[in-house]
Amino acid sequence: MQEEILIKNLKDDATQEAAFKDLVSFYKERLYWHIRRIVLDHDDTDDVLQNTFIKVYRNIHSFKEDSTLYTWMYRIATNESLSFIKKKANEYKTTSEEIQTQLVNNLKADTYFDGDEIQLKLQQAIATLPEKQRLVFNMKYFQEMKYEEISAILDTSVGGLKASYHHAVKKIETFLKD
Repeated sequence: MQEEILIKNLKDDATQEAAFKDLVSFYKERLYWHIRRIVLDHDDTDDVLQNTFIKVYRNIHSFKEDSTLYTWMYRIATNESLSFIKKKANEYKTTSEEIQTQLVNNLKADTYFDGDEIQLKLQQAIATLPEKQRLVFNMKYFQEMKYEEISAILDTSVGGLKASYHHAVKKIETFLKD
């Protein structure tokens, strides 16, 4: 699917609905897994994904096209996910880090989590990382994104991302050894 054509169709009232259906079917799974690695819970992921697509639909006319559509949507999905975690932390009068730990601890009971003990341990290690390192690690390790893509999504320098990823890997290795 050519992105320029899709964007043109998304911004045209006559073709917007059909183009949006194409957009959702094309990006739904990738965005789902990106969000899922942040919020961890399947039902919460579905809610955040829906909110992401609503924001994309409502704001497509203000999309400046100075990045790719994919990058723009990932930035929205990331922000929606982080906002969701912060909102949940505020509701329970706790920190985002404590919410992450609770979510990881609930993974075993999640019928949609089909990981084994090693994957659960990895998720526990990831939950201990600071927010930025967690995001960078997930995008680089699980989604195999290039540093340039992550840089565009998180609006951070490639050098800073490489350092964040390196520190995240070291912390995860230490966690898994203990």
